[in-house]
Amino acid sequence: MAYSVKSQKTGETYYLHSKEVTLRGGRKQVIYYFAREAKDNACELPDGYSVMENSRTGLPMLKKSK
Repeated sequence: MAYSVKSQKTGETYYLHSKEVTLRGGRKQVIYYFAREAKDNACELPDGYSVMENSRTGLPMLKKSK
């Protein structure tokens, strides 16, 4: 089941996705992003992260927890 969050500003539901990308130096890194629809690469909230909302746009973002 994908992690979902509802925007307080717009009321839309966003689903967390992950994707492994290769950087220029050849290093692989996992990136996380939110989308309006849950696709096959939807994932759960990773450990050590929390979700915050951009106050101007209402879009959710991941933030490292302290």
